[in-house]
Amino acid sequence: MSLAAEIQERLKGIFPELLGIRLTEVTPERVLAELTVRPEICTTGGVMHGGAFMAFADTLGAVGTIANLPPGARTTTIESKTNFIGAAPVGARVIGESTPLHRGRTTMVWQTRISAESGKLLALVTQTQMVLPAPANSSGN
Repeated sequence: MSLAAEIQERLKGIFPELLGIRLTEVTPERVLAELTVRPEICTTGGVMHGGAFMAFADTLGAVGTIANLPPGARTTTIESKTNFIGAAPVGARVIGESTPLHRGRTTMVWQTRISAESGKLLALVTQTQMVLPAPANSSGN
């Protein structure tokens, strides 16, 4: 099973699945995913809610960190900044690409570009993930 499929399975039944995030590639250097804009994740204007953009990017940065964690370690977001550049209407498919800016022992910083299928940039997110060490008696993620 690919790393993308393995992590997608771990996301079943929780918020990223509710949003409709589909991981298409996961490596320690890059995370790619897509999401189809549904009315449930939109504003009253029929465009993707800013919080949905942020949650999409947050998930991808966390997944990238997970792909880089030592055995038994966990992660949590400690900072995130979003620039909203364009809108995504209901029915649009948006693509997220997250790449690391820093992969350290205690923190990792990821930048996520969210684009329309046409390639137009819709949002740019930079987030910091804290690496939480494995508990002394841990033996896995």
